[in-house]
Amino acid sequence: MTQRQFPSFDETSAPLAAREALLRTKRAFGAVPAPVARYASSPVMLSLALSGLEAFEKGSLAPLEREVLAMTMGHRNGCNFCLALHRRMLTAQHAPSQLVSELEAGQALSEPRLEALRRFVLAVLDERGDVSLAVWNEFREAGYSHEQALDVLAGISVYTLTTLTNRLVEV
Repeated sequence: MTQRQFPSFDETSAPLAAREALLRTKRAFGAVPAPVARYASSPVMLSLALSGLEAFEKGSLAPLEREVLAMTMGHRNGCNFCLALHRRMLTAQHAPSQLVSELEAGQALSEPRLEALRRFVLAVLDERGDVSLAVWNEFREAGYSHEQALDVLAGISVYTLTTLTNRLVEV
């Protein structure tokens, strides 16, 4: 089987329209992550992914909740790069190892509030946004707001884009 072999760019070799975004990424992280280096084949994709991730980080979900969403999406879409990255991010947040293991395995979470979030993410995906009243009530009873419900959808959107793109560009 032939690999797709997407080129990997840096801030000096990328298409002109992608160079500034790669430079900002390098400044922020010290290097250009492998997926981002490949996204640069399309300045539109690069811009959309980076701006979506940045916007999601500023939303109403707590850092741990964002990681639950990211790991759920990584598991759902089979993005091994995402699972490894977000495992490291959870470790940096000192998340319980049991939570990390549950997320990696796509299992129910032992922490009820985070499980309500995970179930809501999966219901949005499975039901194409038409979440059952039972799942909605569980999400709301766990203390999540309407704003957070919409921020979950924003996270699903950006992580659908990035997890599927990561798989396409073979990282």
